[in-house]
Amino acid sequence: MHFHTYNIIVVSMIPAFTSISGSPWDVLPAGIHHATFEEIEAVCGCNDRRRALLAGLIDAAVALAKAGCSTIYLDGSFVTAKPIPGDYDACWVPDGVTETLLDPVFKDFSNGRAAQKARFGGEFFPSSTLEGGSGRTFLDFFQVEKHTGEKKGIIEISLMTDALVLRRLAHDIQ
Repeated sequence: MHFHTYNIIVVSMIPAFTSISGSPWDVLPAGIHHATFEEIEAVCGCNDRRRALLAGLIDAAVALAKAGCSTIYLDGSFVTAKPIPGDYDACWVPDGVTETLLDPVFKDFSNGRAAQKARFGGEFFPSSTLEGGSGRTFLDFFQVEKHTGEKKGIIEISLMTDALVLRRLAHDIQ
């Protein structure tokens, strides 16, 4: 009888959360951290609420990829140590997006982005759009911890190389 053993090592590009004095939750260290949806699920999908938010985020990512979006950035309480996040915030790179293929929900900012939240569980902004209160692009705005003003990290997801997104796109084509 022969037994085989395997040593599976999972390496995540998402670093451990870190404390910022004055922040209610630990956050990602400053910087943009590239990750796949599989890695995000491993780190941030630890309960039913988080898994439901992740499912909505993946649906949105597939819809954006269909329009030609190559990259999204993930922020909000979802990418903190908050046990039960309210939602997530995301921004998407508009370069290469075919406007006619973009789902209209991504352009609907009415009622506090209620349609986006209802459909996907989070909010989406073009990454180059200026956030009204700070005057920063959303990509830069997301990298500031809102309670302290300190730098914090966000997650970058490449939609054109993420295995989960590619599988969903291939399935939708069939």
